[in-house]
Amino acid sequence: MKEYERKQLLERVEREGATVGADIPETIDVQGESIDLREFVFEIKRRDTVPSGERDRVDRAKKNLRRERLQRKQLLEEGDITRAEGEELVNAVVGIDRALNALQNLGPTDLEREEQAQEAADRKRWMSFLKQALGRDDASSRGRL
Repeated sequence: MKEYERKQLLERVEREGATVGADIPETIDVQGESIDLREFVFEIKRRDTVPSGERDRVDRAKKNLRRERLQRKQLLEEGDITRAEGEELVNAVVGIDRALNALQNLGPTDLEREEQAQEAADRKRWMSFLKQALGRDDASSRGRL
C-alpha cells in the first residue's frame, strides 16, 4: 500500500462522523476469541438498566474492544498490508467504535440504589433545613426536632 493510501484510510478512522451509518460487526475476533458483537450490544441495549453483574461483563468487553481497536489501528498505521486489507481494518475499527459508542451510552446500573441514595440526600437536606428554620442548629439538639 502506498503512503498516501494509508493516510487516507487513517483519516477515515479518525473522522468525527465515521460511525454514522456504520454497522456493528456481526462477529469479531478479540484476543483470539470470536465474539458475536452485534448480538452482545443489542442484548445489552435492550435492557432499561444494566444489573451490576452485567456491568462487569460490559466493562470487560469495552476494555477488550478498546485494546483490539488500538491493535488494528496500529496495524493500519505500520503494518505491511494491502489496500484491501487496509479497507477491512478501517471497517472493523469503525464498527468497533460504533459498538463502543453504544456501550458507553448505557443508563444507570441500578435505579433502585440510585433512588434510595436520592431519598436519603433529600431527607438529610430537609432535616438540615428544619433545624436551621427552628433555630436548633447547635450540637446539643442533635437527634431532636
